Amino acid sequence: MTSTPFMIAVIIVVVAIVASPAMATDHWVGDDQGWKLDFNYTAWAATKQFHVGDKLIFKYKKDVHNVYKADQEAFKSCTPSSDVTPLISGNDEISLITPGKKWYICSVGKHCEKGMKLAINVLPAESVSPAPSPSSPGSSSSSASSISLDSKFVAVIVAAFAMIIVIMT
Repeated sequence: MTSTPFMIAVIIVVVAIVASPAMATDHWVGDDQGWKLDFNYTAWAATKQFHVGDKLIFKYKKDVHNVYKADQEAFKSCTPSSDVTPLISGNDEISLITPGKKWYICSVGKHCEKGMKLAINVLPAESVSPAPSPSSPGSSSSSASSISLDSKFVAVIVAAFAMIIVIMT
C-alpha cells in the first residue's frame, strides 16, 4: 500500500496543477448580450475585474461584426491599425497574457462610433495575498488581520481536502 506522505505529496502536486487554471475567468463580453450594437461596454467592464490568465470571449453574428485589438489612439479614433488582423469568427477568444490597458473595437460601418468598443485594465494574475494591514494609513486601529481568498481558490482547496480524507479512509 502507498504511504500516506507520498499520497499527500501527489495530492499537493495535483492541486497545484489544477488551481492555476481554475482561478482564471472566462469573460463573455457583454455577458448574455454578446458583442453587439446598443450595449454599454464601458458600464459592463466597470463591473468586472480582469486578470492575467483570464480570457475575453467575443460572441457575435459572423459577417456582421468583428473584433480588432487596438491601441489607445485607434480606440479613440475608431480606426484600426492597418497592421492588425481582425478577428471574424463570431466566437473569438483572447487570452489576457500581460497586465495593463487593453482596447478592442468593431470596425464594421460606424459600429465603433456607436459604442462597440471595449477598454479594460488587466491586473496581474490573481493570488492569495494578505489583506491590507489594519495599521496602514486610513484604517481602523483594530489588531485583527485577515486573508482575502478568491472563491475559486477556496473551492480547489476544499476539493483537495476532500480527496485527502477519501484517500486516507
